Order: sequence, then C-alpha cells, then structure tokens
Amino acid sequence: MPIEVINFKVKVFIVSVIFILTIPFNASAAQYDASQKERSTTQALLSLKVAGYDFERLAALFDGQVKIEGCDAIFQKMGIGDMNTDAFSGPQTFDVTEIGLHPFMLAYANDNFRDYTLLPIFPLRLFRHKSIFISTDSGIKTPKDLIGKTIASPGYSSTSLTWIRGILQDEYGITPQDVKWITSTKDSSVDMAGKISKNEQIIPKGIIIKSGTKGKDESDLLVSGEADALFHAAEPKAYIEGNPKVTRLFPDYRKVERAYYKKTGIFPIMHAVAIKTSLLKKHPWLAKAVFDAYSQSKPPAYNYMTNQGWVSDMLPWYAQELTETRALMGKNFYSYGLEANRKTLETLFRYSYEQGLTNHELKIDDLFDLSALNLSESK
Repeated sequence: MPIEVINFKVKVFIVSVIFILTIPFNASAAQYDASQKERSTTQALLSLKVAGYDFERLAALFDGQVKIEGCDAIFQKMGIGDMNTDAFSGPQTFDVTEIGLHPFMLAYANDNFRDYTLLPIFPLRLFRHKSIFISTDSGIKTPKDLIGKTIASPGYSSTSLTWIRGILQDEYGITPQDVKWITSTKDSSVDMAGKISKNEQIIPKGIIIKSGTKGKDESDLLVSGEADALFHAAEPKAYIEGNPKVTRLFPDYRKVERAYYKKTGIFPIMHAVAIKTSLLKKHPWLAKAVFDAYSQSKPPAYNYMTNQGWVSDMLPWYAQELTETRALMGKNFYSYGLEANRKTLETLFRYSYEQGLTNHELKIDDLFDLSALNLSESK
C-alpha cells in the first residue's frame, strides 16, 4: 500500500478519535460554563442591609416579591428614632435606611454630615393638623388661643414639629415665639418609634424650653396641667386611653387637612430613604435600582386597596375614602421623585430656616444625589 494512502487513513482515524472523545468533553465544558456564569451572576449581586418600617406600601419589597436589581438585600424593621441614631451617631449598620427627613436636613446643614445621601423616596407622609392635642382645661378653642400657652413635646426639632410650627405660622399667623415650650423626659410612643435622636432635640436661638417633671412623658404633662397643649407625631397615651382631659385642637381634622391640601398642594413628608455615600460613589447605578424597587413595591398596595381593601378592611367606608382621596390628590397620591414633591420639600426647607434650625436655607441640589434629579415614577 502506498505510504500516502497509509498516512491519509491514519490522519482520518486520528481525527475521528479526537472528534468522538471531544463530544462528552464539549458537553461537559458547556455545562461548566453555564454553571460558572450562574455562579458569577450570584457572586456579582451586591449585598445590602436595609432598615425601615414594613409598611404595606413596602411589603412587596420586604418579602422579596420586588427585588433591588443587582442586589441581595436583607431587610430589618426598626423604629425611626433608632434608625436616625444608627445613621447619625451610631455604627451605621445599614447600607440603605429609612430616615427622618428633618433630622437629616439638620445633620447635613449644621454638622456637615455627608455619610449618607438622600434619595427621593418618601415612605411616610402625614398631614399634621391631627397632631395638635390640647387639654380641655386650657381654654384653647381655636389656633389663635395657643398664643401664650405652654406647648409640650418630647423633641423640639423633629420633622413633625417643624411642619406643625410652619403650618401654624403660614396658615394662622402663630410664630414659635408666641408660645412657651416644655419638653418631657419620656416619650409615650417610644415602643413604636424608638428613642428620639439628638437631631430631634436641637433648640434654636431665641427659643426657651424648660424641662418637664422628671419621669413624666408628654402625655402626663398634658393631663397634669404642666402643659396646655401637645405637639407630637404619635397620639399620646392619654388620648388613646380615652382620657376626657385630652382632645384634638381640630376635632374634624380630616376636613381641615383636605382644605389645606386643596389650598397648598402639600402632602407633608416625614421620612425619606438614604444610602451610604461611599457605596453610591462606588456603585452609581444603585440610586436608580433602589428608587425603582421602592416604586415598584407600591402598585401591589394600591391594587390591594382597590380590589380587596374595601372588603378586607374593617372600616365601613374604606372604598369611599379611597375614591375621595384619589379625586383630590390623584391616583398616585403617595408619590416619589423630586419634581412631584419639589414644593413640599422646599416648604420644609423654608420652615427649618425660618425657625432657626438650619444655619442656611437648603436646596434640592444640596441634599439629593445628582442622579436623583432624573428619577421619576412611571405613569
């Protein structure tokens, strides 16, 4: 047999053997590559520790129905006082945290706090006319009757109190200097909200605040007569218990607050969401990922309110309340993003400066990440 034919057959044999041997190898290699890709994707997920209240509007995020894209997030429920303390003066345990809006403003303006950056996510909003309580023995009937009276609170510079004082000045002409102030050494809402942080206890120049009797909470001060009225984010213990000595300044606060919104377009913001600045600089895509996740967590809550809330909730006029709220404030009445909330934010900035709490009037561009200017919810 000629040598050329032998060489050709040998080459064919060798190629065939190689082909046969590589079939399982190639399949195995493909499986390996897929496994590596999956493992690589898993390893690429950024681990996040997130703190907040598990509000219904955040439930889909907290229970994992909605994910923060590119992240593996662990959520922990905490009170706002404890979250503020952790961020401002504590170990800064959390990468993303719910935070008191006004305490953040104070830390930013007065203490050069830059460890966290705000995102335009607002997990808690409340009208605040409902948060003015009075002693039935005080003679207070109208807002003007507050002038010269003693007002109690567990913390002077909290977000809620800054809103209350600002609203009283804008709507009724009552300044912080028109009343007397007393602080309690205890807070009857501590179990719900956590301890008040130091940024909620700032006292501006020109305001004199005396301390209430040691051991009494703000509710006790009102009942005992040490205070004529109480400004507080939470309903005081005495009111919850039905003490006849305590009532609201605005008994029909729903009517008053609806009129306030119709006039101003303001739905007061209490809490925002903040992200560690160092983390955001390293991963600038995080701002949008976190914003989108919080936004995507709301529709399930809205859908529940529309389709099931009216029958599941015990309130007999639940559906009517929802319908009337949407008629007044729009379908997305709990809006996130800067443009939809610019007036509300700028109003609180003004209040804080006018009340002598911040050393300069803050601007949107000061507090929020630049990328946040373009963050908005899909309509």
